[in-house]
Amino acid sequence: MIPGGNWTHLTEFILLGLTDEPALQVPLFIFFLLVYIITLQCNIGIIVLVWFNHHLHTPMYFLLCCLSFVDAAVSSVTVPKMLVDFVSEKKTISFAGCAIQMFSSFLIGGSEVTILAVMAYDRYTAICNPLLYPVIMSNRVCTCLIATVVGINLSNALTHAILTFTLPFCRSNIITHYACDVPPVLKIACIDTSLNELLLVLLSGGIILTSLIVILISYGFIIVAIIKINSSEGRWRAFSTCSSHFVCVIIFYGTLIFMYATPSSGLSMTRDRVVSVFYMVIIPMLNPLIYSLRNQEIKQALRKGIRGTHPSR
Repeated sequence: MIPGGNWTHLTEFILLGLTDEPALQVPLFIFFLLVYIITLQCNIGIIVLVWFNHHLHTPMYFLLCCLSFVDAAVSSVTVPKMLVDFVSEKKTISFAGCAIQMFSSFLIGGSEVTILAVMAYDRYTAICNPLLYPVIMSNRVCTCLIATVVGINLSNALTHAILTFTLPFCRSNIITHYACDVPPVLKIACIDTSLNELLLVLLSGGIILTSLIVILISYGFIIVAIIKINSSEGRWRAFSTCSSHFVCVIIFYGTLIFMYATPSSGLSMTRDRVVSVFYMVIIPMLNPLIYSLRNQEIKQALRKGIRGTHPSR
């Protein structure tokens, strides 16, 4: 603790952003604006597509809508503020705004991790227990699973936001990031933050690890079940039902593993900013594109919607 209690009651923070190069501000603004527009259009498009096609009212597409909602939300937590900062001289965020952004990032980002695990369990049930699938993945079960996802991540988000923003800050109000993430905020605290860092590993790391274990076990059973299918056509049909999800999992967890498993260095904060852009901004745009390009039912519903919009074609 600081002798004499020389703590500062901060009312705002300064975000350093992705770069301080003036020449890059406008190109980055244009790039992230386009990414954000595509992200919203694609994710909202999938939700609307599923909503208006009754043959897509299944647990698989209900969970896909949940993922699309989360992707649109996680991008909206950080990108609008980032865009404003690209064209502003003073890149500030209020104390309350920073706390809300951190809370939202943990809630929505954690929900994406756990929804991917629920989707893996859904695909395991559909392929390994097809006769019991309607019972195991009923509407009530799906609703309970999503409620559990929200409850777990709500508790995690509240814990980190409360513990972080009840700390005294005295070193600086400059956050070396483009958003209010826990590690850069903890760096400007006056007191020892070992407890915060430990809880970050135990709680958030536990959610990520548990979700990954569920995904790995589910795909282990899926692979065994697919191998046992006699016909190549049957194997391909079974694999195609989970290929889009599998690609999304590889991209998402590959990014997280790269971020947290690589050795720290003097450039670790810069690296973390770049990598976090990928999983908080780029991946939410890629997920709906992957499902749109690889999922036959989504493509058929999309073609049907286009023909309905242009009946003369």
